[in-house]
Amino acid sequence: MTSSGTWEEHAAAVERLRASYAALPEDAPVRIAKRTSNLFRPRAATGVPGLDVVGLSSVIEVDADARTADVQGMCTYEDLVDATLPHGLIPLVVPQLRTITLGGAVTGLGVEATSFRNGLPHESVLEMDVFTGAGEVVTARPDNEHADLFRTFPNSYGSLGYAVRLRIALEAVPDRVELRHVRFDTSAALTEAVLRIAEDRSWDGVRVDGLDGVAFGPHELYLTLATWTDRDGPTSDYTGPQIYYRSIQTRSTDLLTMHDYLWRWDTDWFWCSGAFGLHNPRIRRLWPRRWRRSDVYHRLVGLDRRLKVMDRLDARAGRQPREHVIQDVEVPAEHLPEFLAWFDEHVGMTPVWLCPLRVSTSSTGEGDSTGEGDSTGEGDSTAHPWPSYPLRPGTTYVNVGFWGVVRVDDPTEAPTNRAIEAKVHELDGHKSLYSEAFYDRDTFDGLYDGANLATVKKRYDPDDRLTTLYDKAVRRR
Repeated sequence: MTSSGTWEEHAAAVERLRASYAALPEDAPVRIAKRTSNLFRPRAATGVPGLDVVGLSSVIEVDADARTADVQGMCTYEDLVDATLPHGLIPLVVPQLRTITLGGAVTGLGVEATSFRNGLPHESVLEMDVFTGAGEVVTARPDNEHADLFRTFPNSYGSLGYAVRLRIALEAVPDRVELRHVRFDTSAALTEAVLRIAEDRSWDGVRVDGLDGVAFGPHELYLTLATWTDRDGPTSDYTGPQIYYRSIQTRSTDLLTMHDYLWRWDTDWFWCSGAFGLHNPRIRRLWPRRWRRSDVYHRLVGLDRRLKVMDRLDARAGRQPREHVIQDVEVPAEHLPEFLAWFDEHVGMTPVWLCPLRVSTSSTGEGDSTGEGDSTGEGDSTAHPWPSYPLRPGTTYVNVGFWGVVRVDDPTEAPTNRAIEAKVHELDGHKSLYSEAFYDRDTFDGLYDGANLATVKKRYDPDDRLTTLYDKAVRRR
């Protein structure tokens, strides 16, 4: 076993957290003081100090024999992978951005190329210690007295508490990853391939361990098929002058180290680094490599939003205002062609990321992940293993990610984002809540099982110290 922290240090950090909670006024809202964020929804300032989470950002212990890790909630996946990869292990799902935290991915949502076989990050959690709105730490497991919290915690975004420790399952991996970039001329053909790979876990007789894709346009779409391998040979490096997403269009095969594969999207924040000129080779050479990271770009975007630099430049030039359209949505695979056709016509943003996923049939991450789900009861917490984000178990979805701006007459009305929400709802999909949402309360509660959220919140936050999910996601509190 190895560790970057110790159990004693963890206990001391939890006590500091408790003390910072006790120091808050009794009627003050409870939030954490977090250094990094991957959220894209503004929040109202409260003027109240956040909870002290210093010392809660390490890997406590890696048990290589059991293939598990005990990890503090504020630990980033970058640090988590650095601790597990020397053992030839990785988390079952590693979200694509380095500074996403394990606690953030579980209380929010994370998705990546292994999600078509391993689901979402919370499905690999074996147990977790949650700091509740009542100032208590409870250990939640799928089979103990806090199973209701364990099941409802995913997609609760801090409205039920904060994970301070999580025990997660790990997967054994080799040193290298072979990639095949397969082009499709229609979204229907790509969808057919996704459904086949999700069922067979292979393509052309070769095992597929990771699966994601990119749509560059209606008639240029790719799936990237990743296979774990020990094959020797030169590996590509996309942390320097070369840009990963461009390689998808120009190479049919590739070889990366496991480390570089996990962070292949982070260097250029998928393709969004182009907004800072980094797709220009001259600018890229001058931009320090250590600053080619998603968290750096995120801070720059936040600075622009606070200072409204681009808005002022647009106004001065007489350009139409911009609406930020930064969303990830889950669409049932059979509806993907319809959604992409609608998106191309009404939004027109390219490229878009495509990442297939399937959730398991039980809240332990076990069970039949290949059969069709038989639960369709929206808002019924007994019908879904993860009621706060009730994707149908056993059903193949495709996460569609799009991040950019569109020109509109009045961005304050968010016409594009609202239209996307309506279309996703029409197609029986769901939208992640890391960015702005505009649902009315009844629709929101139907999509995210508001009744069950309220019941669980009342048990663990009886004095309403924590902001509700609707207030966080829609009212921006």
